[in-house]
Amino acid sequence: MPKYFVGDVIKTRKIHPCGGDLWEVIRTGVDFRIKCLKCGRVLLLPRPKFEKSVKAVVYTAAPGQTGNNP
Repeated sequence: MPKYFVGDVIKTRKIHPCGGDLWEVIRTGVDFRIKCLKCGRVLLLPRPKFEKSVKAVVYTAAPGQTGNNP
């Protein structure tokens, strides 16, 4: 079962230069495309770098998951 899903909101270990640390997952796979929720910047990261930078999943868009959704 995949750990991250398109639509998940994640918190990163480092703060983005704009001051935000919340990102939305736009694409998953070998590379991850994420979008800063504060400034709208889009990054493309390889899977290992993405997984190291994730501190927590704030909101999950996983099908069938309940309880972690705001």
